[in-house]
Amino acid sequence: IILTIYARYKDKKDLEKLGVTPLPDNHQSDEYVYEIIVFTGLRKDAGTNSNVHFVIYGEENETHVRTLADPHRKILQRGGVDAFVMSVPKTLGLLNCIRIWHDNTGEGSSSSWFLKYIIIRDLQTMEKFHFISQRWFAVEKDDGKIERILPAASEIEKHEFSYLLAKRTYHSISDSHLWFSIFSRPPSNKFTRVQRCTCCFVLFFVSMFLNIMYYDLSNQAKSNNSTNSASLSAGSLQINSQQIIIGIIVEFFAFIPSLLIVQLFRRLRSRQKQLSPLHQALYKIKPHLQSQIDVDQKKNNRKSSLTFPWWCIFIAYGLCIIFVGLSILFIIARGIEFGDEKTQQWLISILSGFFSSIFFSQPIKILSLAIIFACFCRRSNDDYEANEFLDNNQVDLNNDEEYVHSNKKRSLFTYRPPVRANRLNESEVIYARDRRLQEIYMWSIIREIVRYLWFFSLLSILTYTHRDLNSFNQVDHLQKYFLNSRQINSDYTTVSTIDDYWNWLENSFVENIRAQQWYNGEAPRNLSGYINDKTNRFIGWATMRQLRIKSQLCLANNEIILTCQYEYSLSNEDKHSYQPGWLNETKETYSSSVSQSFQYKSSKDLDTYTYVGDYGVYEGGGYVYEFRGRLVDLQSNLSTLHQLGWIDDKTRAVIIQLTLYNPNVQ
Repeated sequence: IILTIYARYKDKKDLEKLGVTPLPDNHQSDEYVYEIIVFTGLRKDAGTNSNVHFVIYGEENETHVRTLADPHRKILQRGGVDAFVMSVPKTLGLLNCIRIWHDNTGEGSSSSWFLKYIIIRDLQTMEKFHFISQRWFAVEKDDGKIERILPAASEIEKHEFSYLLAKRTYHSISDSHLWFSIFSRPPSNKFTRVQRCTCCFVLFFVSMFLNIMYYDLSNQAKSNNSTNSASLSAGSLQINSQQIIIGIIVEFFAFIPSLLIVQLFRRLRSRQKQLSPLHQALYKIKPHLQSQIDVDQKKNNRKSSLTFPWWCIFIAYGLCIIFVGLSILFIIARGIEFGDEKTQQWLISILSGFFSSIFFSQPIKILSLAIIFACFCRRSNDDYEANEFLDNNQVDLNNDEEYVHSNKKRSLFTYRPPVRANRLNESEVIYARDRRLQEIYMWSIIREIVRYLWFFSLLSILTYTHRDLNSFNQVDHLQKYFLNSRQINSDYTTVSTIDDYWNWLENSFVENIRAQQWYNGEAPRNLSGYINDKTNRFIGWATMRQLRIKSQLCLANNEIILTCQYEYSLSNEDKHSYQPGWLNETKETYSSSVSQSFQYKSSKDLDTYTYVGDYGVYEGGGYVYEFRGRLVDLQSNLSTLHQLGWIDDKTRAVIIQLTLYNPNVQ
């Protein structure tokens, strides 16, 4: 529905682009008339709001400075085709070149202009002259020029591959690609965007219907790949002849109704015919040609291709409703038989095929055909984009359409004072270029700032919007619970010596990581693995990891004077394994937990990462003690480690790590 509303809105906007605009500087006494068709490129910022002026040079004469202008609508917009009628006192003869420029008065990017080419037609002799540009008229792009001299293209230039390919590709994508043409349909084409949108929906639903009818056959073909010797396999992708035949059948049967409806819409005759402004101009210049032109029109109508009466539009829309309704009915019935899982698989299959057809298969087909036609069918006179202006019979209006430039509104040749053409000199162009480059740089900075702000906003939204208030309460609770900031004897925040740290470990921390008796003295039943708050449960177990520095002798004047103790860094970290007490050998026996705490383990062994702290960056390895076992064993092991000096003057960091689960916190 949204796409149809958009299509209808754009159809109404396209009406403003129809018709031929008389130049405002036409003189009432001028009798010789030319038609000028200007093609603006599709590149970004190709359109312009600057005033465009030109001078045409012929073998017999030349024009004075003329201006491309239209008081009723915007012209020279991106991808636009604008037609103008220019009157001159007498013939210019064979046209040699055109000098064209703009005054760079547009704001920002609207000052630049990308001109594809210009077609000028002598309306007396119907001879056409092509002026190929394919260049920017911009101070900041290309070579920085806003004024160019375009010579009349020779037959060789009009048959160049790049020129023909650009013309053919644009026309094919804007008109032949059914989905893309909804957004880029040529304004003069009687096949409206709403009708194209309708045909797209018919094609989509018919394809869905045919795919769901043949879906089981396709799956059966895949299952037969293992027994089919003629199958082609590439990794997990397997294709056999039966799958190819099914695909061809589906595409063929989906193509028939869509082709029927498309051709029915394309060949509809208008309900009411109205002469184009170009015909009105010819009648006004040479009234005696009116009867002759009417006769020619009748002859052309007899020789025209097959068309249908205007009322066939109701038949076309009726067929669309029938095809879509039947397709939906069979899709629902077949989907009920499939079930949820199979229907989802089918939907994924049809949608992937649908989008690959729109964005991959059809563009490749259009581009390939354009290359073939550009190579082997080089007809330079096929001006597809200009057909609405070059073929008078094609400029027909429906009963609800009206040209912007109607003969009732104004006369074709109304005298107007000549427009002053502002032509920038070289110094002004240089100044405009510098100013424009500064604007581009400024806008690039603004866009970058906006991107960073957008990214930061998105990151903040993703980070903070899904945070539960209980998460803050959980962290606050655990900090107060383990740090014991309210207790005088075991307050972690007041630790300043190694003995203070051991006091906190043995009398506060270790008791809090095991569930103790309830407040009434009852035993903590079924709370194995919980900490002492009875709500948080361990995932795994807590570990205490320390990082140490190497103990080295400093030599000064070849004498041993002291033992050096360096600040911690990755280069002077101690990675040797020791016996309990940081000795190389010992005869005492200790528990495995105590002995292992003096053995160095790398970050790979521990599956840990580098930790960035307030005073340094610490490696993921170290000497690890694991808080495993009963509370009595933990207290005994900590006492032993304290006696063995597990934490001493070579210790530079002690990191306690634990993972807790609380079902009340998301």
